Amino acid sequence: MYTRKTVVLAGASGFIGGYFRTRFGQDGWEVRTIGRTRTGTGADTVCWGDDAGLTRVLDGADLLVNLAGRSVNCRYSQRNRAEILTSRVSTTAELGRAVGHCSAPPATWLNASTGTIYRHAEDAQQSEHDGEPGDGFSVDVARAWESALARAETPLTRKVPLRISIVLGPGGGVMRPLANLARLGLGGHMGSGRQKFSWVHVEDLYRGVLFVHQRTDITGPVNVASPDVVDNRELMQLIRRAYGVPIGLPTPAWLLELGAVLTRTETELVLKSRWVQPQKLLNAGFAFTHPELGSALQDITGRKA
Repeated sequence: MYTRKTVVLAGASGFIGGYFRTRFGQDGWEVRTIGRTRTGTGADTVCWGDDAGLTRVLDGADLLVNLAGRSVNCRYSQRNRAEILTSRVSTTAELGRAVGHCSAPPATWLNASTGTIYRHAEDAQQSEHDGEPGDGFSVDVARAWESALARAETPLTRKVPLRISIVLGPGGGVMRPLANLARLGLGGHMGSGRQKFSWVHVEDLYRGVLFVHQRTDITGPVNVASPDVVDNRELMQLIRRAYGVPIGLPTPAWLLELGAVLTRTETELVLKSRWVQPQKLLNAGFAFTHPELGSALQDITGRKA
């Protein structure tokens, strides 16, 4: 007899959350959501701060996926830093309390983290086994995020932090600003161009979530990134090719710093070298649907090279 599985998506209103809602539904899952505002109607959607509601939607669910967190695409002012940190740590702690009150808690809790937890690496890939943590605000946030998950007392629920790299997909993530730069003729390399770009197609992120849920032997942090890591020069070349733009002017670091002030963002998003290796997924036999960036961009843009 077929038993319909249930997933609870926390932070379901963003680009990734919206994609996950659609894909889980297509695969026959019952989807319940938690967010700042309701993403649906009825008893299967609740807002943060509703302790009884959180426990109710989590009780009896098979899987909890927490994607909640304020966007880091902003200036790191004191106020924004506090909101970025709190939006991750407090929601994770809130979920921990709710799961702890469930009579039938989810078997698996996959909590978003970030591949930015590793150091600026142009010399060596960073796997779960030998990756070296970095320093700075973003790394501090990642550590606090994972610590909040570790502190949650959920003895019947397996907890796995997902160190997610930059997610690419139609109409979301960094695709729009990168495409705009290319169309404006500014699609050349950024800074030195040697910094690594770790990425994952949103479909492979979804499939990775299902894979880790099903593989109960996988524990501890899991890197979610395509094994095809490129540097910034190749990234921008492939972006230009995907959008049919033949040339692109390079952008030196000093100009990026100026532009970041004007666009209210941080250069770390494009200048930090992220070389994230998904060793646990590869060792467990996970097969990426979009392992290469060029073909992934063709899928996202709907264009052929």
